[in-house]
Amino acid sequence: MAVLTSPEVEHSSPLPPGVTPIDRLKAEKRGNKTLSKAVSLHLEGKREPAARLISKAIESGEQDPALYTALGQIQYELHDFESAAATYAELAELIPAHRTAHFNLAVCQGSLNRWKAAADSYLRAVEADGTRTEALLGLGIARIYAGSPAQALDPLDKYLVLFPDHEQAMFAKAVALQQTGRHAEAAENYRKVLAANPRSEEALSNLIAMFLERRDYDSVARYTAMLAELQPDSLVALESAAAMAFAHQDFVTAAANCQAISESAPDRFENWFNLGVAYQKSGHLEQAAKAYEQATTLNPQAAQAFCNLGVVRQELSDLPGARACYEKALALEPHQPVAIWNLALVLEQLNERPKALKLYASVPANAPEWCDARFRLGYLQLLDNEYAAAATAFRACLSKRPEWPEASLNAAIALARAGDPEAARRHFEDTLAMRPDSTDALRGLAALTLEVEDYDQALEFHRRLIELGEHGAEVHYNAGLICQRQGRAREAIEFYKQALREEPQFAEALLNLGHACMSLGQEDEAHSWWRKAIREKPELAQTYFEH
Repeated sequence: MAVLTSPEVEHSSPLPPGVTPIDRLKAEKRGNKTLSKAVSLHLEGKREPAARLISKAIESGEQDPALYTALGQIQYELHDFESAAATYAELAELIPAHRTAHFNLAVCQGSLNRWKAAADSYLRAVEADGTRTEALLGLGIARIYAGSPAQALDPLDKYLVLFPDHEQAMFAKAVALQQTGRHAEAAENYRKVLAANPRSEEALSNLIAMFLERRDYDSVARYTAMLAELQPDSLVALESAAAMAFAHQDFVTAAANCQAISESAPDRFENWFNLGVAYQKSGHLEQAAKAYEQATTLNPQAAQAFCNLGVVRQELSDLPGARACYEKALALEPHQPVAIWNLALVLEQLNERPKALKLYASVPANAPEWCDARFRLGYLQLLDNEYAAAATAFRACLSKRPEWPEASLNAAIALARAGDPEAARRHFEDTLAMRPDSTDALRGLAALTLEVEDYDQALEFHRRLIELGEHGAEVHYNAGLICQRQGRAREAIEFYKQALREEPQFAEALLNLGHACMSLGQEDEAHSWWRKAIREKPELAQTYFEH
């Protein structure tokens, strides 16, 4: 929008009509002389000397409005928008009702991206001169840029009543409607722009952005094709195609589009980052690593890019490289949960368990990775025989995810080893409630009931283990031992024999089978089993006579 100038308004005077004060006549004569010289310089292309000439006249006290108007115009032509704005502001202060000062000031403020101030100046221009219709358009556009799209609609509608086919006004109204969430009306107005100018790339680009936001991919495809036809190398069209490919999880197509985008605009960080994501999602990890490396080169402060690069390197088994990336990401954003979690996993794999433990414990409680981090913390503490701490970690997991059988099982194991059998039993039972076929929970319960000599319950757990397919020698041996202690020798013999079918050299099973046979009066058979037991494990002879 060009700066427009017009003659200044006349001053009011206390003298009779037609009588001009002598001092004003002299001032006007000096002003006309200055303007005459300035115009001559301007016509010769000497804008800077012309501006200096007018500035000097104003500084010497000349207040002819035409001098301010001329100076502001020349400063604007020189792209010295700051000085032009100051000149027009001074003129507006000198003559608040000046017809052009506020309008030209608004244009300069817009050139300086001071849109709130520009909107205020356009409004004053409308108030100063209701016939200046350009001020309505400027006011609407400035309010859009100032973040007040709803307030932009009124002046734009007034302008469109006067000029219904004005392309810029229609486009501005469409933008305001889009920004206020009135998408159907916005689309209608963008289509009006396209009807007036089918080659309007801005209208097509905004339609694409709006329909992408609404996930209306059919409309996106239609307008993307139109834009690509107008401009085959259009970045917007390529970006739109890439966005649709991402939305449909077609990462191979997304990678191809992102590659073309990166080649067209190689200096944009976002292009390389998106290319890295596309390659990573499509399983091309080496290419993903190169794209992320380029992204981090362009923007060394991009923590997410370092984190993603770390994930790719970790998947490529480059643990030192992954560690360096995660550490860089955390140096930029110390509380990034994904980087903390993955770095801890890497350190665990690098056998730096103390550092991994510290990191697992530092994952923020509101992060999605918190439960998994607490689980790994508890697991490592369990391996380090820190049973109470491990139990606390697993119980913390269950406080957020009660239906987590693995956490419940490990809490039970930790509590059992920490010397709290009652709490351990409750967690084993909770595990079975969630997962009835959990042989680990049944083993835990079987062991706990054996410790308190609840043989009926212990035998029941062993029977359930056998029913679930646990046919190991130890399970049958323990079941036999329980039956033997209960005086059920015949059942004990069957369990011992089953244990021996699984492990024929099981010396303790041979020994106890002999005792079970002896209790039934089967002395020869008992001796036969004992001989085999002592042959397999001679040290059993030391306790033979003590039985």
